[in-house]
Amino acid sequence: MPTVSRETPRPPRSANINQKGGVGKTTTAVNLAHGLAIQGKRVLLLDMDAQGNATTALGIEKYTTNASTHDFLFGNAGAEAYTKSKYEGLDVYPANVSLIRAELELLRLGDDRDRQLKQRLDSANLPHDFVIIDAPPSLGILTLNILIACDYVLVPVQCEYLALEGLTMLIETIEEIRNNHDVDLSILGCLLTMVDLRTNLSQQIIKDMRTHLGDQVMKTLIPRTVRLSECPSHGKTIFEYERWGPGARAYEALCKEFLERISLARDRKAIMNAGMMQ
Repeated sequence: MPTVSRETPRPPRSANINQKGGVGKTTTAVNLAHGLAIQGKRVLLLDMDAQGNATTALGIEKYTTNASTHDFLFGNAGAEAYTKSKYEGLDVYPANVSLIRAELELLRLGDDRDRQLKQRLDSANLPHDFVIIDAPPSLGILTLNILIACDYVLVPVQCEYLALEGLTMLIETIEEIRNNHDVDLSILGCLLTMVDLRTNLSQQIIKDMRTHLGDQVMKTLIPRTVRLSECPSHGKTIFEYERWGPGARAYEALCKEFLERISLARDRKAIMNAGMMQ
């Protein structure tokens, strides 16, 4: 039984973002969140995709009376109204089709439309160590809210050439938001998913990405496995579905690298802040 702990006054917020669908974004959000919980962290997963795939992947019914991320976003539910998952230490704000109308509702908020999620999270006294957000596969106003609210961004990238086409634009967009909206947002890394090291294509893409993006590419590689594709339909994470398989081992390694990169990012920020005070 893991011992959950509170490490910071405000839990760090990390978003899984890619405007292209089918790159393992939700699979990564769900398994990263559960993997951190297994390591004794208390995690809140916000499903911000109207498809609600992260909700379903955790075996949670989308159409219940439980508060959704839409309810939380617009103040119709308090910060404590999240749903407890079947996994110890992992709580969820589920998503359903009500989130589809969020884009239009945000536009009606005027000057506060870009910072609605940040304001809601800032005012919440969450008892968690981390907040993980599964973003929709788009770069609309809802995703802008997520980026402004977060401290870190994790970018899952399918290990295929077509999946790389919009990656540079996405990274530039994230940097532009960081600069123009005065937010302390860091790209934690690009995570290669659906990797098959038996193919020359996967090996070439890994080489090209590390050549052009350097340390922005995570060391962890998520393999292409049938088990990772199957487990969401059973409402289970890979840690429950096939605990010692290659998928679970990869996401366990990702959790370790995730924590290491956040620690390094914190140290860099502390050094920069100390230098600015001198």
